[in-house]
Amino acid sequence: MRYLLLICGDETAAEHAEDGCEGWSEEMLDRGVLVGGGGLRPPTDATTVRVRDEELLLSDGPFAETKEQVGGFCLIECADLDEAIEIAGKHPAATYGSIEIRPMLAG
Repeated sequence: MRYLLLICGDETAAEHAEDGCEGWSEEMLDRGVLVGGGGLRPPTDATTVRVRDEELLLSDGPFAETKEQVGGFCLIECADLDEAIEIAGKHPAATYGSIEIRPMLAG
């Protein structure tokens, strides 16, 4: 089963991002569960796209105002949710932010 890990944190999380994943990526690659991933530029660099009544609407920044923001993602493939939780719990970002685990639709 594939899961998307959404790495989230507040504005202060950016200072931790420079530390990298502290060996997490290497461990997960060795285990064969890490399929891909990457960090994201800050929400101030985002563009949000919506179409309403066939009109393309663009806005700078994220659509929702929240304290936490998505700073990166990892795509993992593992046996079940229990293993996905174990993997997410080992990610360094779990110590200063949060990690949302989302199962991917089959396809």
